[in-house]
Amino acid sequence: MPILISSRYSQRNALGLLTGTGSLGLLFPPSLPPILYAVVATTIGTEITISSIFLAGLVPGVLLLILTWWWGVRSDPSTNVQKTLTGTTAAKALFQAKWELMLPVVALVSLFSGIATPVEAAALTALYALIIEVCVYRDLKFFRDVPRVMVECGLLVGGVLLILGVAMGFTDFLFTASVPERLVELAKGCIHSKWTFIAALNVFLLIVGCLMDIYSAIVVVAPLIIPLGIEFGLDPLHMAIIFLANMELGFLTPPVGMNLFLSAYRFNVPMSEVIRSVLPILVVLLGGVLLISYLPFLTTALPHLVQTMGR
Repeated sequence: MPILISSRYSQRNALGLLTGTGSLGLLFPPSLPPILYAVVATTIGTEITISSIFLAGLVPGVLLLILTWWWGVRSDPSTNVQKTLTGTTAAKALFQAKWELMLPVVALVSLFSGIATPVEAAALTALYALIIEVCVYRDLKFFRDVPRVMVECGLLVGGVLLILGVAMGFTDFLFTASVPERLVELAKGCIHSKWTFIAALNVFLLIVGCLMDIYSAIVVVAPLIIPLGIEFGLDPLHMAIIFLANMELGFLTPPVGMNLFLSAYRFNVPMSEVIRSVLPILVVLLGGVLLISYLPFLTTALPHLVQTMGR
């Protein structure tokens, strides 16, 4: 924030840019939502591998990054201000952050090399972070700080597990009651075009993103709409990225957009001001989601290319 303000960004544009970019990593590995989506989809009989869903999200994720970059440059009033960042300065900063930059490398190598399952890769990544904090940076004292951190993490993870446990139980009930089959019949009776279905799906998912956190939405809503997408001829990977891209917008939409709360708390500004600040970038990202939805090759081309090369 101080850097953006010093570059003559307005308070509102700086706040909107920081808040809006907070969820842009959702489609890139080792983000948890795509992994959870792949697990849930496989559970209900739609085979989606973790590697394929990350490949499918790569181009759409870059598209959303480019759109955000465009908006940031367009909002930049500092065209006449001399930039101080040089290649040497950037290289020094990267070297200083080498241990942090290795964190996703550890996660990705252990996950995609086949030497670890997703759970084991997560544990290995946590162990790496623990070693760096305790032995390299020494920000945490092993006997004084680590037990406290573990207790705090346990409370956080416990809350998430409670939410997911209840959501999974509700999902099982929906399948027992044949709700997905009834939704398919209802949708086929009301919607006769694939493109109309995509439009309706986007509206529905935006509403879901406004009212539910992403993990509950994946566990509860994804099993309901995956059969619908298959019935209307959507590639399961395309369906997955449409879902996740809409949930990415959910981080910025009231009343439960997580980024809105975090930004209001961190920068000590009213929630109403945060909401107004993110509206322009929200519109830009919504345009990106529509492109992802109606141009399926953005999602499917790379996984199919990798699959073809693997043969």
